[in-house]
Amino acid sequence: MSQALEEERTRRFKLALRAGIPVLILVFLVFFNTIYQGENIVFTIKDGVLLTAVTFITIYFIYFLMNLSVQESILDQTTQGFNQKTIIKKLEEAQPNTLAILVIDNLVPLNENYGIEEVDALLYTIHSSLHLIFRQQGFNDILIGRHRGGEFLIGIESQYEEVKNILEKMPTLYQQINQMEISYKYAVMHNNNFHPKRTIIQLQDLIASQAIDANQKNTAIIQDAQEFNEIEKCVSENIKKQKLLLSFKPLLNMQSNQIDSYEVSVTLPSWGKKNILPRVFLPIVNRLGLGREYDFNLIKHIVELLPLVDEELSFSFNLSPFSLRDKNFQDKLFTYLKTQKVNPSRLIIQLYERKTHHDLSGYLKTLKKFRSHGMRICIDNFGSSSASMEYMKHFRFDIVQFDRDYVTHLDDKTSYAMLHSLVQMSKDLEIQTIAKWVDTEEQKKRLKALEIDYIQGFGVSKILKEEELIEQCNQLRV
Repeated sequence: MSQALEEERTRRFKLALRAGIPVLILVFLVFFNTIYQGENIVFTIKDGVLLTAVTFITIYFIYFLMNLSVQESILDQTTQGFNQKTIIKKLEEAQPNTLAILVIDNLVPLNENYGIEEVDALLYTIHSSLHLIFRQQGFNDILIGRHRGGEFLIGIESQYEEVKNILEKMPTLYQQINQMEISYKYAVMHNNNFHPKRTIIQLQDLIASQAIDANQKNTAIIQDAQEFNEIEKCVSENIKKQKLLLSFKPLLNMQSNQIDSYEVSVTLPSWGKKNILPRVFLPIVNRLGLGREYDFNLIKHIVELLPLVDEELSFSFNLSPFSLRDKNFQDKLFTYLKTQKVNPSRLIIQLYERKTHHDLSGYLKTLKKFRSHGMRICIDNFGSSSASMEYMKHFRFDIVQFDRDYVTHLDDKTSYAMLHSLVQMSKDLEIQTIAKWVDTEEQKKRLKALEIDYIQGFGVSKILKEEELIEQCNQLRV
């Protein structure tokens, strides 16, 4: 039995005592008044009023307790563990030195395919399994509760390396429950700032950071809460001061054998030794509401770079769909581009979305608006999900970048055949194609045979810093 269930039963017993004592006193008064007065039992107006009062008080008190029980329940009805409100309160009171979050990453498709009852049973099993796996490692005094959906919060007095090692076993021991395949993500953090609510938000950011790069393996991210606070402050300051560090991945034109495009990637300067990567700072930027400011600063930085490099060069970069759909962002961007008098076709907006937007027609109108201002639109990781194909049915992109799996599995007949079909479809629609992660000469030969328009990777050229790109362009001009 979990600690939460024991506490819930104790609480209900105490409430029952509190409810029972007043009722018993009232019943005793009625009994004394009617039986032990040495009179025949006669139902009078006074008796009627008294019985009515007893009935009303009893019904009202029971109703009050029912509402009180619902409002003050510490139990999550699905998992029979601590609910969201209670687990946070418990963590604030206990101040464990390590906090962790375990997320069922594929909860939505599980709900869609198995139904609420089966998924609720799954969540109950996972909660029980978490208690079991920690107790098997000798941890009995542990706080576990469901935060929301498929998120489980864990508070424990332990070194976070130990917690990480335990959570690493979950995908192996409980990969399949009731014939349902489970996908886990988790993050662990040393709670030295004694603000559990803030640490929980940071843990959620770490979980979100694992999904930024679809090709990156989802491993646990371990970080110190104090260090994360410093990173958050640093990110906010960099965005407000427009301090972005740009690097450029060359794209080789397979027809001209020249590099005429670059894919832009961004890091932020850090107060420490290493720069802050997108998978770390983007969830923070979004949570702080700085996404539109970041995206505008990125475009502004690239536009200011255009006069310093060859006129033939184009630059592709990611923009958030939330920024693209924001009318204020659109107006600000279009006005800015008009004042700068640059060739907007040199700017290529990269899109990567795993799911089709619910308002697809409205979103496609937005993309057409950007294209009407001269910018080109590229869909990234094309062929990795049904969403990219759905977009393609309704919107003709200028460029598609194929998912890395096609390039890294060219020897696989199925992958090769699928890539061949996608390339042919793109050619029929007059869409340019890009293959990334090209590292070997053999890959280059096979991609050339497929008539891919552009390739990118270490087999093409190294990544350039902004200063290196400008210097290289100046040397060519001389």
